[in-house]
Amino acid sequence: MVETIEWTPDGVVMIDQTRLPRETVYVTCRTYVEVADAIKTMIIRGAPAIGVAAAMGVALGVMEDADFDTVCDTLARTRPTAVNLFWAIDRMKALKASLAGAPRAQLIERMTAEAKQIKLEDVAICEAIGRNGAALVPDGKTVLTHCNAGALATAGYGTALGVIRAAVAAGKQIDVFADETRPFLQGARLTAWELDQDGIPTTLITDNMAGHFLRSGRIGCVVVGADRIAANGDVANKIGTYSVAVLARENHVPFYVAAPISTLDLTLSSGDLIPIEQRPAAEVTQVFGVPVAPEGIRVENPAFDVTPAAYVTAIITERGVARAPYNQSLRELMKQA
Repeated sequence: MVETIEWTPDGVVMIDQTRLPRETVYVTCRTYVEVADAIKTMIIRGAPAIGVAAAMGVALGVMEDADFDTVCDTLARTRPTAVNLFWAIDRMKALKASLAGAPRAQLIERMTAEAKQIKLEDVAICEAIGRNGAALVPDGKTVLTHCNAGALATAGYGTALGVIRAAVAAGKQIDVFADETRPFLQGARLTAWELDQDGIPTTLITDNMAGHFLRSGRIGCVVVGADRIAANGDVANKIGTYSVAVLARENHVPFYVAAPISTLDLTLSSGDLIPIEQRPAAEVTQVFGVPVAPEGIRVENPAFDVTPAAYVTAIITERGVARAPYNQSLRELMKQA
């Protein structure tokens, strides 16, 4: 399985996801600013992976003896939707506050250890999500997924793809349909590549084919990841997820969301309050630098949409599976140690 991000003596090493699957290139970030740039430019992406990267970026900033508030603010400004980013920064802030007055060498050691621990925890969390979700995947059917919620989007194993991997490991005979996920093509470039590496049978489809196949009876369930989940169960995920959820409900196909507890944002009463990142127009008007639209055409490019809780069959976390009413079930999961 691919190594998404790693702390090394030379810096934070991450696979450059903008260059997959054409070439496998690793980038070394030696400063917190370089980590912030990698997050912003989507060299690393996926909510859990962003959280790990942010924690490591904070640790680098401490090693650089940079102003701590500036470090945290710089990283926090990179991408607004994925709540794991802010969760990880807040965790590093809390540790820093607990070490007030500690020698600098101790501070560096503890902050670095915490960033490494967040990565280790993320892998274990994804494996638990997989175990909790595997039972929900129908044997002998196709699973549809959107965007990339695999090892590349986490520190390893994946959330939505973790469920798929766990189902395969349990002996279920399944295959996967991967939406291409325009405009950044995470499904075509990343999900299809990951699953192919694992030898899991995968078929790539364009986004506008999802309804056709959901109606066909071939698809047993949809499993996607999430970047932020509100208290009422509304889910922010890659743009196009909402459309898939509506089509799944219309065709009586279960729609599951797989995400760690750190993706829950119970401070927001509904998905209407989730900030939606706007990406550059060139992602829509060009494909790998080649223009595919009239020059100067107006573009809207929201990176995420919000799927109302009514379309979500269940939310799979490392602590268990939540079902409606989510205002109650999600809070119960949050209370578990």
